[in-house]
Amino acid sequence: MFSKIRCHQHKPLHTHIVAMGSTTLESNKLEMYEFGPFEEDEGFQIGFLIGQRFSKLIQNRLSTDLILQNQLLPFAQLPNSQTLIHTLSQTNKNKFPNYWNELKGIAQGSCVPFLNILLLNFRKEILPFIPKTEEYPKEEDINDDCSDILVVSNSMAVAVHNEDANVALVGHTYLVKVTLSNGTTFTAYTYAGELPSCAFGFNNHGVAFTLNSVPPCEEEIVGGAIGRNFVSRDLLEATSIEDALARIHSSEASVGHSYNLIDTRTRRILNVETASRNRISVREIGETPFFHANMYLHLQVKQAQDENSLSRQTRASSLAKESKSDFLALVGDMNNEKYPIYMTGPLLYTLCTAVIDLDEKILTIIEGNPTEKQESYVFSLS
Repeated sequence: MFSKIRCHQHKPLHTHIVAMGSTTLESNKLEMYEFGPFEEDEGFQIGFLIGQRFSKLIQNRLSTDLILQNQLLPFAQLPNSQTLIHTLSQTNKNKFPNYWNELKGIAQGSCVPFLNILLLNFRKEILPFIPKTEEYPKEEDINDDCSDILVVSNSMAVAVHNEDANVALVGHTYLVKVTLSNGTTFTAYTYAGELPSCAFGFNNHGVAFTLNSVPPCEEEIVGGAIGRNFVSRDLLEATSIEDALARIHSSEASVGHSYNLIDTRTRRILNVETASRNRISVREIGETPFFHANMYLHLQVKQAQDENSLSRQTRASSLAKESKSDFLALVGDMNNEKYPIYMTGPLLYTLCTAVIDLDEKILTIIEGNPTEKQESYVFSLS
């Protein structure tokens, strides 16, 4: 279905590149890479430069990602997988041709097979259709789990987000800051080999977002529809919170998701829960602090019961939420040994914490427990 990749034959067009920081697999230092704009072939160029810059990180993630190696790749070799993969490919390529070209660029720039990049970006849309075996019985065992606490009151407007993922993602993330030819600039925390961003990001239009996965029952999933990574990539180009909402509304996603949309210019935060077949529920965040883990809270959808998420939700309800320091203490809480809010393995790990202050107009990334306030990056959102 997919042609073999040829490496080092495509030269990137002239770009203005500013590199910040450095990274090796040993140091696990979060690196930021800044580039753009482009004169032509923008989608492919974005992907190619990201793939080329982070090729070792991408190659290492692919080789050590057990979900890819043990489930997605074997499934892709089966005859009955071809219809699903082909439909996913065509649907997303037709709706988002530029982002599809970004995927092609990532594969070519990092010298890895396009199929591997494709499967990585569609893992949430494919895994529910892989037959469960005794060896791999539960897809939910590998679900990404994130936690958010949000408030917009007279005294503060803040979103605090724990980026939780499978422990295999530790050391396999980076930041990209991309300037597009239309003047939009976005910054995105990105998983190696994936579209920016399945985690969180912001742009120069005052729009930011964080994401929470939600576990719908299998009958709630529409095979071959739009992938969540494509929807969140599209949000990076939203010009307002209303535009971001419109992009989610029109996405026709395969699998549901929870989006926390943030507009620093209008001092608003929306929690948007979505499901397949264009079902959507929007909650405006106000003075009552709102905690969201990985369960639907206001959209009526059949969902899998996630004990981890329920535990975090219960614990969060008992903790103080009067100040930003309280919020940091909440997302740093490790009281429950089995299902802590702040995760340190063995399966799930809090990669970092993002703190978005709408009044100060800054986004801070904290690596390590947020109660220790070890800031790695501070970005202006104005």
